[in-house]
Amino acid sequence: MTNSPPAISGQPRAAAESAAGVVLFAHGARDARWAEPFAKVAERVRAVAPEMPVEIAFLEFMVPDLSAAIGKLAARGVTRVRVIPLFLGTGGHLRAEVPRLVAEIAASRPGVAIDLAPAAGDDAGVIDALAAYCLGEAAAIR
Repeated sequence: MTNSPPAISGQPRAAAESAAGVVLFAHGARDARWAEPFAKVAERVRAVAPEMPVEIAFLEFMVPDLSAAIGKLAARGVTRVRVIPLFLGTGGHLRAEVPRLVAEIAASRPGVAIDLAPAAGDDAGVIDALAAYCLGEAAAIR
């Protein structure tokens, strides 16, 4: 289990350190509609934590890429970035390619500390939510 914040309660959190921001990082696809769920996640995060800068980035096929998203945060004065991979598992991209990419971007932005979170799918709450969804869908065939 990761060090996840408490479940979303619908109440905005108290203003925290304004120099911290997050990038919701997804794989990307050729179909622009594929990004819609990630935009919804970003909207929810912004609604609950309006003081926290949030950007979306994609590994491939879509823009912005991770470097551009971190650049947007840095331009807003963010000095600490947590990259949150919205991936269901930790495959090859997250084991090698993404850590290397994060290290390259961090080296190019010495004033910005960049941290890489585990894959969202490794979180017990995400696993529970997916299991509940599957059970609900399975109930539809009974």
